[in-house]
Amino acid sequence: MIKLRDIHKYYGPVKANDGVNLSIEPGAIHGILGENGAGKSTLMKILAGYSQKTSGTVLVDDFAVNYKTPAQASVLGIGMLYQDPLDFPLLSVLDNFMLGQTTGIANKKKKFRKILKEATAFYNFPLHPDATVKSLSVGERQQLEILRLLARGIQVLILDEPTTGISRLQKKTLFKALKQLAAQGKSVILVSHKLEDVEALCDKITALRQGTVAGTMERPFDTNSLLAMMFGTPPVYAPRTSMKPGETVFEMRRVSASGGRTGLKDCNLNMRQGEVIGLAGLEGSGQEIFLKIAAGLKQPTRGSIYLQGMPMNGKDHHAFKNRGVAYLPASRLEEGLISGLNIAEHLALQDKQKGFFVDRRDAFQKASQSIAKFQIKGKPESFVEFLSGGNQQRLLLAFLPPDPALLLLGNPTRGLDMESVHWVWQELHQYCERKTCIAFSSPDLDEIMMHADRVLVFFDGAIIKDTRTDQTDAYELGRAIAGFS
Repeated sequence: MIKLRDIHKYYGPVKANDGVNLSIEPGAIHGILGENGAGKSTLMKILAGYSQKTSGTVLVDDFAVNYKTPAQASVLGIGMLYQDPLDFPLLSVLDNFMLGQTTGIANKKKKFRKILKEATAFYNFPLHPDATVKSLSVGERQQLEILRLLARGIQVLILDEPTTGISRLQKKTLFKALKQLAAQGKSVILVSHKLEDVEALCDKITALRQGTVAGTMERPFDTNSLLAMMFGTPPVYAPRTSMKPGETVFEMRRVSASGGRTGLKDCNLNMRQGEVIGLAGLEGSGQEIFLKIAAGLKQPTRGSIYLQGMPMNGKDHHAFKNRGVAYLPASRLEEGLISGLNIAEHLALQDKQKGFFVDRRDAFQKASQSIAKFQIKGKPESFVEFLSGGNQQRLLLAFLPPDPALLLLGNPTRGLDMESVHWVWQELHQYCERKTCIAFSSPDLDEIMMHADRVLVFFDGAIIKDTRTDQTDAYELGRAIAGFS
């Protein structure tokens, strides 16, 4: 029996978990639901020993325990299957299975080969001991990690989004195995945003919202009540007034691509001048790959791309940029800015001046002008890694050309305060007046409903809903995000 009591986890001013109380019973499958940023993965990492709580108590069979590593958690019988399996691809299935279970130099492979074969037969996992892990699918790697955890004596098994990226047959095999574990008296915790999976498998569901428990429900489940727990009561929005969309700027025809957790599947759409399009969906549902394909940073494996009527398949990012596409990534420091360079140096890199040398005086003068225009709290010599998130975003906006045809934004207001959010959108809407088409991803439905004319909902790599924001509401979008198109 696991009990979490008043669990808090702070990252600076951000409250990832804020007073969570949760009980996990043996012999049951307990679902943890929540949208992006609800705190579900953070809470499970605390339980698994991967992350340390700020305050609160974890009780195992009514005894308070305090552990600081996954190894210490496994001694207590708690183990976690992470979104990306923790294995060594170049080693064999048997070698990976033995990890953490053997010491010394004695050759125990014969013993563990027998244990592995018995386990694969019992759970119907088609794993060959001598196969290399790099040859396995994502689903098979999950199966191997589950067997390894069980062999270490795990009694509480946590699975974080385990059905993403696996086949329908593998999901069926996984669910059967999890039910077998529960029948053996073990506790199974399923973290997911897919209501269909959770409702089909779980005995009890707890929904988190904004770091706290929004509610708990036992079978029979009511889908509408679960959605209300996840997303809250949807507010009513006045439709955003905007110009009438003009000509088609960008088009995808049956585009598919690999990458991420889901890839992109059979995507059809067109985006027109003056439109603001919000990309909704749980993280990793295909939005990021969509943006990178539209920016020329990733090539589709199938389908056709057109920019202002011109075929763009096989063209690189520079070709897209030359035809008016501008892209700002969600990861500011990782993809958008360069640590170790200052503001003036970043703006000098954007300058299309000829020659090999940079006029530093001119660069600093132009940087001062941009700092004043975009209200950046910094100086030309300020290193970008020391700017606040809001000021990093303002600097990225300073990179944009004055009249792009297509502006692609990955979560443009992530981590910003309300004043910075308002300023960013004030700047972005000015582009629409110049007929720029804007497509932005955001985990915040309120932001999409407030600023977008149209919303695309991504689920498991596919666009399952394409509608105007004045013809839908946050509740209907929440259903689509959870897989109910």
